[in-house]
Amino acid sequence: MATIEQAPPPQVPAGPSHGPGPDHPPTSTGTTNVKLAIWLFLASDCLFFGAFISAYLLYRGRAQTGPTPAKVYSIPFTSVSSFVLLMSSLTMVLALAAIQRGDLRRLRIWLLSTALLGSVFVGGQIFEFTEFSRKGLGLSTNLFSSTFFVLTGFHGAHVTIGIIWLLSLWALATQGRLTQKDAEKVEIAALYWHFVDVVWIVIFTLVYLIPTK
Repeated sequence: MATIEQAPPPQVPAGPSHGPGPDHPPTSTGTTNVKLAIWLFLASDCLFFGAFISAYLLYRGRAQTGPTPAKVYSIPFTSVSSFVLLMSSLTMVLALAAIQRGDLRRLRIWLLSTALLGSVFVGGQIFEFTEFSRKGLGLSTNLFSSTFFVLTGFHGAHVTIGIIWLLSLWALATQGRLTQKDAEKVEIAALYWHFVDVVWIVIFTLVYLIPTK
């Protein structure tokens, strides 16, 4: 006796999915609005640093009163401070990796470590400014000193803002309000922090390592 086979149900074409997902980025650029905003901010910040660095290089070799850069710079001391700041980039990478895999204990450790390393750098910069002032180089001594203090002080302010940002994230993580789903918050802070470190590499090379009179 022949059996009657039932026809399979008709296939209904799937409609477009709604809501955010991996195939539907929040913006046409393929990134979130917050991450796009931080990239735009960093791009605009490059213009400020570029202007300050150009002004410093323009006036560094001009005839001036007061001590010259070669008489006040302490390359070994600044090199150690620079190394400390660059090491903070490593701890920032470890903090981001920790939250991405849900390791909140190590996240807190690395966030706090990054903030402490940044604080050591800022403390070294304050000490350096104090020593320069003791040697007779102040903000208004000459054009070189004005451009130097504005440039390095502007960078130091960025590091200080980053420290406050990191401590805020650390506090949230300590309270259990920063979890794996909030990894983008740490990633955005990491973008800012790495930018600050890269800018310092440029400043340290152009301001301290290029021979001066």
